[in-house]
Amino acid sequence: MAHLWKRPRLSYGQKLFALATLPLIVAVAAIALLVAVQSRQLAEREIRSLETRLIAAKKDELRNYVTQARNAFFFIYGPAAPDDTRSQVRVKQILAAMIYGSEGFFFVYDYDGTNLVSPRQTELINRNWMHLTDSEGTPVVAEFIRVARGGAGYVDHLWPKPSTGEEARMITYVMGLQDWQWAFGTGVYIDDILTTVAAARAEVEARVQRTFLYIGLIAAGALVAVFLSGWLINIRERRLADAKLKRLTQRVFDAQEEERARVARELHDGISQILVGVRYALDVARRRMAQGDHRATDMLDKGLGHLSTAIAEVRRISRDLRPGALDDLGLGPALKALAEDFATRTGITTDCNTVVFRNRLDQEAKIALYRIAQEALTNIERHAGASRVSIDLRGHRNGATLRISDNGRGIDATRPGTGGLGLRNMQERVEQLDGGLRILSSRTGTAIEAMVPLTHMLPPEQGSDTEKTKASA
Repeated sequence: MAHLWKRPRLSYGQKLFALATLPLIVAVAAIALLVAVQSRQLAEREIRSLETRLIAAKKDELRNYVTQARNAFFFIYGPAAPDDTRSQVRVKQILAAMIYGSEGFFFVYDYDGTNLVSPRQTELINRNWMHLTDSEGTPVVAEFIRVARGGAGYVDHLWPKPSTGEEARMITYVMGLQDWQWAFGTGVYIDDILTTVAAARAEVEARVQRTFLYIGLIAAGALVAVFLSGWLINIRERRLADAKLKRLTQRVFDAQEEERARVARELHDGISQILVGVRYALDVARRRMAQGDHRATDMLDKGLGHLSTAIAEVRRISRDLRPGALDDLGLGPALKALAEDFATRTGITTDCNTVVFRNRLDQEAKIALYRIAQEALTNIERHAGASRVSIDLRGHRNGATLRISDNGRGIDATRPGTGGLGLRNMQERVEQLDGGLRILSSRTGTAIEAMVPLTHMLPPEQGSDTEKTKASA
């Protein structure tokens, strides 16, 4: 029964797909939460702006009321003396008669805190209310007097409604009559504004919740779509990868066969012909020596010359297959030898400059850069028509860079034989090292830059003391 409890094993693709979708789920959830929070914050700012505008309108309205009331009795207050009791009575009567709306009225307090006018709340008249505070602890009358002494201003406080006797939020505009030591003004209840704002907040909260729900539904649909599309893409990519792997394998086989054909051709056309000449010379020398002909030594010398040529050809082929200088001396000397051989064979002026690295390139990087240089020189010889070639190898803080430039006709995509397999081989070699390949071509020449990252640089202590003293990569 143990096998019944065995958990199913996920394939590598399934694990990778699950690992890729987990951050997606987290990201979608975070985005949904962020959108909801930002929507709520934006709505709150809009509500506050609305509340500010409504309160500002109320304040302007209050200020107009107080200004109109002041204009109504200014012809009495203006010429009156500070102790003109008759004028004060007339002003009180005018203000007491100024009742507007269902709750609006004007009040007057002297600077000692005694109420002089309160037409809707007459129980306050002729009583001192200096120490009166609302339920929030605001000393309302004291604030009226403080603002009046400064000229004019607004006071936000709670005050009982005349119609219900219950406290409600009020904004009051107070103005001071300094000659009489009076604080007079009027206020307006803003509970209608607070009700409007509360309704707006409730509506916003409902809208945010709906938005959050919609985002959740969209995210769920998107996640399902991602699962389905990922499954389809996975199948397609697997097929493409299989086809690409087959093509790559075939290219490897083709490259191997091409290299074998090249080596066989060089052995047949070069060394084989030379060795045939050596055999012929030795055979002729043997017959002449048997006949006592003194010309036998000439044929021996000729055979020895052919044999030396064969040895040099074998060394050249061996160097092309795997240069010994690359393993024994390093990349710098190997590139210089390659440049000298190229200049000797083609007659093209070739400069090779290398900079001693603080670190050394690892074996993979050395082989890749050497093969890239070989491929570039081969392309220059076959297609560029150049008269000068420059090879530059140097290390820097990001790794190492090999640059091969010429003054030829440049790479023409319309001309057969240019680019193609050679450039693809360069690109693939650099990509295997996580490096980069850049090709700059114009009518005045071509420059190929191959860069390998710092991860392929070995510290000096990993090499031998002899290697540290060599001016090589």
